[in-house]
Amino acid sequence: MNISSLTSFFVGAVWFIVFITFGVVILRASRNQPVRGSGRVLVALILFAVFLTTLNAGLVFIEPQERGVVISAVSPEGYRKEPLEPGLRFIIPFAEQVVRYSIANQTYTMSIAAREGQIEGDDSIAARTEDGQEIYVDASVIYAINPTEVVKVHILWQDRYTLDLVRPLARGIIRDAVSQMRVDEVVSSKRSELIKTLNETMAVKLAENGLILKDFVLRNITFSPEYAASVEQKQIAEQQAQQAKFVVEQKKQEAEQARQIAQGQADAAVIRAKGEAEARLIQAEAEAKALEYIANVIKSNPDILNYQYITKLAPNVQVIMTPSNTPIILPYPGSLQAPATTPPTTPQ
Repeated sequence: MNISSLTSFFVGAVWFIVFITFGVVILRASRNQPVRGSGRVLVALILFAVFLTTLNAGLVFIEPQERGVVISAVSPEGYRKEPLEPGLRFIIPFAEQVVRYSIANQTYTMSIAAREGQIEGDDSIAARTEDGQEIYVDASVIYAINPTEVVKVHILWQDRYTLDLVRPLARGIIRDAVSQMRVDEVVSSKRSELIKTLNETMAVKLAENGLILKDFVLRNITFSPEYAASVEQKQIAEQQAQQAKFVVEQKKQEAEQARQIAQGQADAAVIRAKGEAEARLIQAEAEAKALEYIANVIKSNPDILNYQYITKLAPNVQVIMTPSNTPIILPYPGSLQAPATTPPTTPQ
């Protein structure tokens, strides 16, 4: 409770006492009882009540979120040029009165939903795009009265600034901005540009009338049923095209992977065949060199063949009996012919 309210309560209490006292005086007079002292008390109470009433009429307490416009009977313009600031203020009793205006943020919403906006039912903004498509826009305007221009707002609009200024301005500006864009631009590529245009234009128009734009919210955009159906069909077609493209890319990747695997296998086979050929060549060269070395050994020492031949006959043969006149151990295939020997002579 502020001091202005407290004063009003006290004034009411004093006037109540005045009426009670007046009733007592009338009652005493009707009974022919002395009322001389009571009359003086009554007059004093009346004068005190009038004083308090006058004082209370001149005291005004302005809340922090308010500004007061003083309508004055003694001012040439009929009002004070400067608004009343927050706090306890004094005006000329009975010659001036105060109209209070809130400078707090206010929101005005226009929505297709039944109970979201200030007006019941569908209050969305119907607008037509540059390419002739009709859309429905939901928007919210967040604004406040400029504290330094409260008097201007009162002169121009009084308390009608919401319905007679904010609402028609917002609807008209949205329609104008939407009419300069195609429908696909409104919902995609130029949506941010649209919001920026709406904010800038709305801020200028409100400032001309003593209001400050805090924010302009583009809440939702709804299409006509026909256009919504066409957009849905287009999206389905695009999704199917994307899916087909994905399948093609997948098949290409699988084909490329198979080609790379086949190429790797072919390269591996070539490398393996080349390695085997080189291995055989190295083996043949080694065998040729071995044979050449063996031939040179045999050439220098032919009897080594006899030794090798005998060692290969059988692993269990340990003793071989041969005639005494045999010049070699045992004939072997491909060996040189044994030299002819003379029969032994009988001793005389």
